Amino acid sequence: MTHPDRRAALATARLLVVKVGSALVTADGRGLDHEAIRGWAEQIARLFEEGRRVCLVSSGAIAAGMQRLGWAQRPKETALLQAAAAVGQAALVDAYEHAFRPHGRHTAQILLTHADLADRTRYLNARSTLKTLLDLGVVPIINENDTIVTDEIKFGDNDTLGALVTNLIDADALFILTDQQGLYTADPRLHPEAELVAEGNAEDPRYAAMAGGAGSSIAKGGMITKIRAAARAAKSGAHTVIASGREPEVIVRLAHGEPLGTLLYAERNRLAARKQWLADHLKLAGRLYVDAGAARALRQGKSLLPVGVTRVEGEFVRGAAVACLDPEGREIGRGLINYSAAEARAILGLPSNQIAERLGHVDEPELIHRDNFVRTG
Repeated sequence: MTHPDRRAALATARLLVVKVGSALVTADGRGLDHEAIRGWAEQIARLFEEGRRVCLVSSGAIAAGMQRLGWAQRPKETALLQAAAAVGQAALVDAYEHAFRPHGRHTAQILLTHADLADRTRYLNARSTLKTLLDLGVVPIINENDTIVTDEIKFGDNDTLGALVTNLIDADALFILTDQQGLYTADPRLHPEAELVAEGNAEDPRYAAMAGGAGSSIAKGGMITKIRAAARAAKSGAHTVIASGREPEVIVRLAHGEPLGTLLYAERNRLAARKQWLADHLKLAGRLYVDAGAARALRQGKSLLPVGVTRVEGEFVRGAAVACLDPEGREIGRGLINYSAAEARAILGLPSNQIAERLGHVDEPELIHRDNFVRTG
């Protein structure tokens, strides 16, 4: 049974990630489904008009390339997969650009690898780029960079990528659109008596046991990858809905809280989950000593600005974890810094409006944003 408050939370979500699978994008491998793409574009454009922001994670490049190259079966050789991705990616992005154009929306192609999100500096750069695009009203079209990826650095499926993007931009919810109605208690193709799971805890291990393998020769993942993606998204406090992409108006209906598909909910709220991650996983690379005013601001839940920093200790890169200490040397908390040690030393004590003059660029107006800071004392 669906809890109305959890569905209502989707109706108030401001930042969404929508993932569409290969079978949907390519009409089960027959070629790009332009009608479906136009439908998703119209729905996402409507959500932008409502003040929402949406990142679209789209599979389909390899499948589209296979169709253009006349291949009936997905090849196993890496070079052939990369060739298919290169051929298909251009067609995929062009289809989305044309679909959004009548709604006055531009799209931006974002290709990611696991290495982009494993490296802290590249992670922050990707995060900043996506947030800036969304602020500009542009729709990011995100895919794995299959043309250069190797086994060692690939995500493996776009369900995982969708969850990682959800974590990356602190999205409120992840919608995974597939060719199934949602998660069933057993594979409905083999067990007609299987029942749809309306709602459950995303981190409940029982759901992995219910999930089957990939549904077609076109798809890379299966229901199991969607369950794992939901659990990963839940760690940053985001709910996940797995639903049929062939359901009319599915994106808008989900965003308005309609009980479609399977809702796998996160038990913790988004900001609390992020703070817990910061507290549990940060390894300190340096220290910042702050004045009394900055110490008071940090303890009140505000961001740290360069003007309040009096000393920088350690050598670190942008995105490293640093501790913040008050004038008496007591640790206030720790967080992810937006500038390297050398840059932090160059701008300490300066108002934020003078960062560009001193460094020649501005990554962020804050040294540490309040969302990336957790109190420890």
